[in-house]
Amino acid sequence: MSIVQLPQPSAALVECRGLTMKFGGVVALNKLDLDIRHGEVLGLLGPNGSGKTTFFNVLTGIYRASAGSLQHMGHDLRGMTPQQINRAGITRTFQRSRLCLELSVFDNIAMGEHHRLNNGVWFNLFRRARLERQVEEAFEQARELARTFNPSLAGRMLHAAGSVSMIDRRRVEICRALISRPKLLLLDEPSAGMTHEETRELMADILLVRERIQGLTVVIIEHEMNVIERITDRCIVLNYGQRLCEGTYREIAANPDVQEAYLGQSHEQAA
Repeated sequence: MSIVQLPQPSAALVECRGLTMKFGGVVALNKLDLDIRHGEVLGLLGPNGSGKTTFFNVLTGIYRASAGSLQHMGHDLRGMTPQQINRAGITRTFQRSRLCLELSVFDNIAMGEHHRLNNGVWFNLFRRARLERQVEEAFEQARELARTFNPSLAGRMLHAAGSVSMIDRRRVEICRALISRPKLLLLDEPSAGMTHEETRELMADILLVRERIQGLTVVIIEHEMNVIERITDRCIVLNYGQRLCEGTYREIAANPDVQEAYLGQSHEQAA
């Protein structure tokens, strides 16, 4: 009797092969091969213009790739809308704040749960008790997420988002991305605009979130390499839309090609 070999599940949560993104004559991603593994914290590094944010935009459906394959848990992402990708369990933050500062902290976080909430007119008009329970549940979830980052932020859920500090605004944005219980969280330069001390606090927050949310995979874009030394399991460096190298933080920081990409000159010339 012959034995049928079943296909083995991929070790990668996301796989991209030959991923290319062109804007006219500009090639932002150039036949990029990249894997994101289940449960890891991956640092995505590279100088300005290396393709980091473009990769996030393609992965989340904001841009449609010009060529190549992009799969999440075996499903092709290239034909999916941003809303479909969000429902599949991929969420993100942006380098520039996308908060509605005049709305409350709770309102901003709850936006990340919009596809799970019943927003129909009939439901809202005639099932008021269920609507009230739904809002109460969302409020408690948002407060628990905020408490993970900062207990005092959890006590300011009804305050305007514009009244909280810069680091708390970043925390609100991350909570908004987490409230839908994603499998993959993409953070685009979360430390932008913050002090060194605030940045250290936020990196500690990300470690804590990873510990409390089992199975969460995180990809973090950072321009400053030493910012993410303590939180990443693996780093990938991009340059001109291609993968320059990958490894642990120490391995990529010691790589002469990485030093040249950041400094704009060879390691020997810099010496």
